[in-house]
Amino acid sequence: MLRIMIIFINFIVGVIAFFLGFRFLFRLFGASENAPFVRWLYATTEPLLNPFSGIFPAPALQGRYVVEFTTLVALLVYMFIGYLFVQLVMAISNYTERGNF
Repeated sequence: MLRIMIIFINFIVGVIAFFLGFRFLFRLFGASENAPFVRWLYATTEPLLNPFSGIFPAPALQGRYVVEFTTLVALLVYMFIGYLFVQLVMAISNYTERGNF
């Protein structure tokens, strides 16, 4: 059961990191927002970025290319939260295995 929970947590964090990574790259390289996939990606990842909006400015390079630091911060925070959840699951597992529960 422990292994399944850790795999599940890592999978969820991996999916979030995958989508946020693509969003960062698409914004950095100025992907056209008229493309359906790009619009879908931005709309899908927007709720993940809302808690971090406004922390850093998103400077535009040559008008179209955007360095979105908010996405990088969100990516790091979600990865750290995933790490904490894995450590919590492992700590609870060790606690119950010792018979303290």
